[in-house]
Amino acid sequence: MTLKEEFATRNFSIYAQWLGILSLILCLALGISNLFTVNILIIVFAALCIASGVVIIFIEVPLLMRICPTSASFDAAVRKITTNYMRAGAYGVMALLQYLSIIFGRTSLIAAAIFLTFTALCYLLAGVKGQAFVGSKTLGGAGVAQMIV
Repeated sequence: MTLKEEFATRNFSIYAQWLGILSLILCLALGISNLFTVNILIIVFAALCIASGVVIIFIEVPLLMRICPTSASFDAAVRKITTNYMRAGAYGVMALLQYLSIIFGRTSLIAAAIFLTFTALCYLLAGVKGQAFVGSKTLGGAGVAQMIV
């Protein structure tokens, strides 16, 4: 299935997965750029943003769970985030953390919070509509990870 065919399925979990990849890029880029500030609390939220980006990598690209050496407890925690509702909740918590950074100063971390919110909403819509989670084949879902074993 090509990327165009995946988007044509109108499954919100596919849209959310790609929004998750955009959130990943924003979390890493904005987290790193906000590390170079004077406000120590903003630095803490920037580090949380980078950590969110790393977690998103493993949530959205299941192929990396087989390639990268991680601890058993981390693997177990990431494997629990499989349903649309669990993913919506995980993204919602990550978005909330970034929204809390506004308390200590207006920074570009708000952009990461907004994209994380959109991703959470798409996963929530997929869950409400009863759409099963469908992993993008482009990102290593639906059989690509099994080819490595």
